[in-house]
Amino acid sequence: MSQYEIVTFIVCITAAIAYINNKFIRLSPTIGIMALSLGFSFVAIAIHGFFPDVAHTFTNVIASIDFHKLLMKGMLGFLLFAGAIHIDAKSLKAERLPIISLATVGIFISATIIGTLLYYLFHAFGLDIGYIYCLLFASLISPTDPIAVLAILKKSKLPKSLELKIAGESLFNDGVAVVVFLTILQVAQTGIENLTFGDISLLFLQEAVGGILYGFVIGYVGFLAMQSINKYEVEVMITIATVMGGYMFADFIHVSGPLAMVVAGIVIGNKSRKSGVSDITMDYLEKFWELIDEMLNALLFMLIGFEMLVIEFDKKIIIIGVIAIFIVLLARFIAVALPVTILRTKMSFEKHAIAILTWGGLRGGLSVALALSVPKEMFRDQFVSITYIIVIFSILVQGLTIGKLYKWLLNKGNKEEEQSAKT
Repeated sequence: MSQYEIVTFIVCITAAIAYINNKFIRLSPTIGIMALSLGFSFVAIAIHGFFPDVAHTFTNVIASIDFHKLLMKGMLGFLLFAGAIHIDAKSLKAERLPIISLATVGIFISATIIGTLLYYLFHAFGLDIGYIYCLLFASLISPTDPIAVLAILKKSKLPKSLELKIAGESLFNDGVAVVVFLTILQVAQTGIENLTFGDISLLFLQEAVGGILYGFVIGYVGFLAMQSINKYEVEVMITIATVMGGYMFADFIHVSGPLAMVVAGIVIGNKSRKSGVSDITMDYLEKFWELIDEMLNALLFMLIGFEMLVIEFDKKIIIIGVIAIFIVLLARFIAVALPVTILRTKMSFEKHAIAILTWGGLRGGLSVALALSVPKEMFRDQFVSITYIIVIFSILVQGLTIGKLYKWLLNKGNKEEEQSAKT
């Protein structure tokens, strides 16, 4: 099949699945589309013996899609910018301490715990996987995925301040985690003995700090260009150029494209709302990027569901993957609890913040894409399978229950307060 035929096939399948979900099932679009595509994957596997040509053709189409390249080089910049453009900078600034702490310290704590525990878990199952590779896996599974988080939070009805903490953390720790992943990957490829602490620190600073500064520059330049005219078609086109050209050039100058898109989105969104952009332009701008967000989310989570057809599993890896779910949740809990407990001495947090931040730390397409980019000799097949198991649990179980968990915790707290008042 040609590239055009593959794209047409994907869009048509996604539209059909989105229609079925919206008409009959009515789950959150992200969860519903992925659940249905998973179901279709199982159907394709089941009918393979009866209709081998149909199942084989379908599997070949999915296998021909470079998921890592599609997300990391194509969709990610658009999705991050679309999520960031709606973030209120003033509210974000008020929550900057927990967001920065969770997106930096939290990532390092989580990666260290996951890497260490998985190292012993792999060896317990007779898999001789080195510690540096366990850390590599930990760096790709530690970040909460902004695409999954932002899509599901819209339906969860959490308090706005808590929602902003989760959304802000997921946007920024995405970029930080990609930088950490690339740094550990370089260490694994080069050898720790060939790199100094200064080399590693310089690489991290160049990617992370450079990405933030670069994002601010292109965001501000884009805003100035929009401010100088009054034609919404051109102004929307400027934002598209900012994402496409900005993300591509970030790769060229070796700074973090994901972080740059987050910052550029926040700058353009907030500057445009405050001054220099007409109401009609702002209306078109917000609706356009909301539509892009919804469409690309649907495509992404449809593909995640259909990845089941091309990922290889064996019994040992499935068991390890299930155990890894609990390891990831434990690491997330510790990575949230430590910063929040310390920060509570300086600022107030919502009731049950630790529990909701832990359970709301969803993993998604970013982790799958990073796992697929691991070289084959660095245990890619095992890491991809385990990542997929964790992502499926994260989105289907955590994503479906995050709102219900918050309501249950509130009701439980209210009952405890009533009982204590009576006594």
